[in-house]
Amino acid sequence: MSEYDRIDFEMLEEDDDDYDGPDAYVDEEDDTVLDLEDMQESMRERTGVPQGSPMLRQIFLSLFDSQNAHRTDTGGNGNGSEPRQLRTISIQDLQRLLNSRSVESPNDYDEYDDDDDDEIGPTGDWNQQWHPPHKEPQQLGVELLMGGEFGSVSSKIRSRRNKKNISRMILDQSSRLRGAISRENMTSDIIPNTNGTAVASYAANVYCGQFSKDSSFYYTCCQDFRLHIYDMTSPPSPYIKRQRNMRRSATGVWDDSDRDHDTTLRILKTIQGCTGRWTITDSHLSPDNERMIYSSISPTVYMTNTLDSSVTQTAISFKDPNQRQRARAHWGWDDDSFGIWSCRFSADGNEVVAGGSGQIFVYDLLADRRTVKILAHEDDVNSCCWADTASGNVLISASDDTFLKVWDRRSLGASQKPSGVLVGHTEGITNVSAKGDGRYIISNGKDQALRLWDLRKMCSGEDFDKVADREYRLRGFDYRNGHYPKPRRAAHPNDCSVMTYRGHAVLRTLIRCHFSPAETTGGQYIYSGSADGKIHIWSLDGRIVQVLDRSKTSPMSFDPSAEECRLPTSTNSTVCVRDVSWNGNEPMMMSAGWDGGHSLSKSVVARHEWKGLSKMSYGLEDWMEKQNVERDERATRTRRTLRIPGAFDIEENE
Repeated sequence: MSEYDRIDFEMLEEDDDDYDGPDAYVDEEDDTVLDLEDMQESMRERTGVPQGSPMLRQIFLSLFDSQNAHRTDTGGNGNGSEPRQLRTISIQDLQRLLNSRSVESPNDYDEYDDDDDDEIGPTGDWNQQWHPPHKEPQQLGVELLMGGEFGSVSSKIRSRRNKKNISRMILDQSSRLRGAISRENMTSDIIPNTNGTAVASYAANVYCGQFSKDSSFYYTCCQDFRLHIYDMTSPPSPYIKRQRNMRRSATGVWDDSDRDHDTTLRILKTIQGCTGRWTITDSHLSPDNERMIYSSISPTVYMTNTLDSSVTQTAISFKDPNQRQRARAHWGWDDDSFGIWSCRFSADGNEVVAGGSGQIFVYDLLADRRTVKILAHEDDVNSCCWADTASGNVLISASDDTFLKVWDRRSLGASQKPSGVLVGHTEGITNVSAKGDGRYIISNGKDQALRLWDLRKMCSGEDFDKVADREYRLRGFDYRNGHYPKPRRAAHPNDCSVMTYRGHAVLRTLIRCHFSPAETTGGQYIYSGSADGKIHIWSLDGRIVQVLDRSKTSPMSFDPSAEECRLPTSTNSTVCVRDVSWNGNEPMMMSAGWDGGHSLSKSVVARHEWKGLSKMSYGLEDWMEKQNVERDERATRTRRTLRIPGAFDIEENE
C-alpha cells in the first residue's frame, strides 16, 4: 500500500454543520473549489513526501488532465466554440484518482462524542513529535528541584551523585546516630519500571481511574456509567478463567450482575451511576474518601457514598433558579444546553467546584445552593481545580480557548475578572492538576505539551487583554482524529510557563497529567498518559526518566509481582492511556487504557510495579552497560561545566 492510499480524507472534508460536539471546528461548505496547490502542500505535510516527489507530481498532473478533458480547446479544433468552465474537483474525484478508501464524514460522531473510539492502525507518522523532549537537565527545572519546594534536597543530591544504595544509607544513618530516615529519602528514586499486568477489563471505556488519598482503594468510572471500587490493601488474586457473563464478587460467589467486567482485584463496591450524556467525564473523592462526585456533560453532578452499602445518589444541580429558567426559556435559551466536564471537592469537603461550557461554578453542600457562577472562557472548560489544599479561595480553570485562568473568590464580588491568566499553550487544554501548595500547577495541552506553572508568574488581567484576541490555534485541527499537524509556533509568544515537558501524544481524548505523590517522592516527578499507549514520567528538570509501554502489558493470567515478561509489541492496535494514578504508599501505578484492537475488552486497567534487577526482563550485562553509559554522560557534563579557562580541550581538537 502506498503512502497515498493511507491519506485520511476526513481531514480534507470540511462539512461540520451537523456536528455539535466538543472541540468542533466549523469551516466553509464542502462544495468549495479545492485549490490544487494548497491541497498538494497539505498532502505533502501529512504524508511526509518531499516537494520534488515524482509520484506526487504525477498525481497532480493527472488531476489537471482530468479537468482539461472537460473543456474544449479553442486554439486547435477551429470550430470557434467557447471553452467550457473548469469544473470543481470533488473529494470523490480525488479518492478515485488516488484509489483510496472511502471518505468518512465528521458527522459520523455522536453528538457528545468527546473521543474517537475507533482503532488507530499503523498510519505512519500520526504521532510525529514536532518538538522533541529534553535530553539534558534544564536549568530552571534543576533550580526547582534544589529549591526545597519539591521534597528533600539531600535525596536529590545523592541521586545526582549516583549514591542510591539504601542499605548503605541506613548503615551511615545508624552509625551517625541521626535517628530515623524519612520514607521520601529511601523511595524518591524508586519509580515504577514495568510495562504492567492487566488486573481488570471492561466492555466499556474507562474515563477515570484513581487511588484514594490513602491508597487503600482504587476506583474506575466507565462509559457505561458504572463506578467500580477495588480493595488495594491485598494483592491481586490468581486469575480464574470464567464465562463471559459471570464474575466473582468480594465474597467469592459468582454472579452475572456485572457481566461485562472481569478482574483479579477484590471488588468493594459497584455503583450504577445516573445516566448522563455520552460518558462520565470526571470524578473526585472527598478528603475523607467517603464520598465521590462525578460529572457527565449535563448540568447536574452526582454524589454517592463509596464504602458503605448505600446506593443513594445526591443530585447537585448547577442550573439557574426556576424564575431565571422561565425568563431564559422565553428568550429561547435552554438551561440544559450546558454541560459539566470537570468537578472537584474543596479541601474541607463542603464545596464543589465545577467547570463546563465556558463557565465555572461553586456549590455549597452545607447550604445546598450554588454560590458562584462565572462566565470564565470563550470555549469549553475541560478541567478545573482548587489551587491549594488549605483554603478554598483560589480556583483554576482550563479551557479549549488555550488559557488557564486564576480566580480569587475574595475579589469576585467587585468584578468577575480573573486575578491572572496563564498563557503558553497554543491549543486547547485537556487537564489541569495542582500540586496543592497554592503555587504550582501543571496542564496538558492539545499542542502536545505539558506545562508547569508558577501562579506568582501569571499574566495580569491588563496584560492579558492586550493579547486575548490573537489566535494561535491551528485552523481545522481536531485532536480526536489522532494526528497533530505541524504547528506554527512551539508556544504562545507571551508564554509565562516555568517548564515544558514533551514526548507524549495528547490526542483522541482528554489525556490527564499529575504530580507524583509527595509522601514518597516529594512531588519531584510529573507523569501523564498518552494516545500512543505509553506512560511518560518526567523529572522536574525536564528529562523523561521512565516510559512504560502498555502495548507490552501482560495478560490477566500473569502474576503482577512475578518476573517481568518480555512480550512483543503489538502492531495491529494502539492502546490509548487516558488516566494514570501513582500509589502514595509504594512505587506502583495503575493505568486505564483503551484497547484499539479487536479484543472483547474495550478497556483494560494495568498494574505497574517497581521491580528489582532479578525480576526484570533484561540481564545483568544490560544493566551494567546502561550504568556505564549514564556514568560517562555525567562525567562529560561535569567536564563541560567545570572547564578551566585556557585549558587544552581534546574534544574541540578532535
